[in-house]
Amino acid sequence: MAPLDQTRKASQKAAADDTDIASRLLAWYDAHHRDLPWRITPGAFARGVRPDPYRVWMSEVMLQQTTVEAVKAYFRNFVEKWPTIEALAAAPTEDVMKAWAGLGYYSRARNLKACADLVALSGGRFPDTEAGLRELPGIGAYTAAAIAAIAFDRPAAVVDGNVERVVTRLHSIETPLSEAKPQIRALVEKLVPRARPGDFAQAMMDLGATICTPKRPRCMLCPLRADCSAILTGDPERFPVRLPKDDKPLRKGAAFVAERDDGAILLRKRPEKGLLGGMTEVPTTGWTARVDGATTADAAPFPADWRRAGRIGHVFTHFALELEVFHAQIKGDAPDGHFWSLAHEISGEALPTVMKKAIEAAIPGATKKPSPHSAKRPA
Repeated sequence: MAPLDQTRKASQKAAADDTDIASRLLAWYDAHHRDLPWRITPGAFARGVRPDPYRVWMSEVMLQQTTVEAVKAYFRNFVEKWPTIEALAAAPTEDVMKAWAGLGYYSRARNLKACADLVALSGGRFPDTEAGLRELPGIGAYTAAAIAAIAFDRPAAVVDGNVERVVTRLHSIETPLSEAKPQIRALVEKLVPRARPGDFAQAMMDLGATICTPKRPRCMLCPLRADCSAILTGDPERFPVRLPKDDKPLRKGAAFVAERDDGAILLRKRPEKGLLGGMTEVPTTGWTARVDGATTADAAPFPADWRRAGRIGHVFTHFALELEVFHAQIKGDAPDGHFWSLAHEISGEALPTVMKKAIEAAIPGATKKPSPHSAKRPA
């Protein structure tokens, strides 16, 4: 057989194998897909049912760096408050930040609002291509591909952490993950079927989340086990291969929880730019991702009978933070740049998790949502 014929036959076999993998994965997805609040049922496009691009976009933004379980309640709350892109665009930014509080990575919330504003100005319609979606605030390569595939059934290669794990195990990719991403993307592009690319993208993610898990993968239940070379190695958990992580630097500082007689807590708003931008906080010392802040009561923003209430820790993406927490009862008006938040309002403030931890260390239960049957404290 001529070399050209051999090459052509090998290419045809590879294409057939890719088609078979996609078919088996879609059949598995039809039977075992996760029921998620932003999804429509498998095969809906073929029945003329279209997903709402607004819901797809919102879920994908929320899911960046966050687990599905953590996102569900936030997603339901957002679409209940703002059921359309126009409603979200009309909402005050402060309300959006409050609704996002606790979900983390707060630049996503600012980009969510900026994107809503821009799409609403354009008639409320999202672009239906990856290139068009990439032009919107907060939408990178992965999110653009996911929205294009899931909302518009475009044949886009959607590659998240779950998909990377599935593909590196299928092919036993020895290259460290940080360097293997272009190779992984190229392999996914070959797998994406012309029919049902949105379902295929979600099937790959579901497979990684429920079967091809980081630890103790359930290989005997996997629809792709016959094609998986990592099974043959006997150690699927070795993939994806990762380079050793550097230890995160530990930063230190102090937080000051000032409480009024009626239970109100003194807060202030952080600058719009930078870490936790635009969120609400109790006064703290000048810690950042690069430098420590003062850790003693002497660094309090104003004099009071500050008493140590404990120490809290929090881990950010690039560093860990340790805060000494101080508590004081004070009277009078809020200092410039600060405001009082009443006891029944604290749970609705745009407080990031690290600030909730600080307040809880000083006043246990202060950030918990009040019972719907409990009376509100008077102002």
